[in-house]
Amino acid sequence: QVQLVESGGGLVQAGGSLRLSCVASGSISSINAMGWYRQAPEKQRDVVATISRGGRRHYAGSVAGRFTIFRDSAENTVYLQMNSLKSEDTAVYYCAAGSSTWDYWGQGTQVTVSS
Repeated sequence: QVQLVESGGGLVQAGGSLRLSCVASGSISSINAMGWYRQAPEKQRDVVATISRGGRRHYAGSVAGRFTIFRDSAENTVYLQMNSLKSEDTAVYYCAAGSSTWDYWGQGTQVTVSS
């Protein structure tokens, strides 16, 4: 089992920045990739960014160039640096981890961007 705990959400003005953190604990060796998803009210949960064990990154088109996913392996932590935030980035952000599928999810952290 893997436990994921997110932090760093909050309220920010449009154009501002936030950094989300996700700390993983438990069976860390089973994880091949970690990522961030988000879900806005009445919308489906969509991928934001992912990072593989080998360091390969993938970004949704809507955040490419504004968001950066990176990790601190020593701390078992994955971060999402969000810059130039827009009102449409408002959502609950979830950390995910897994081997071949997203097996584990965090509880989510709210990000609200005011225009």
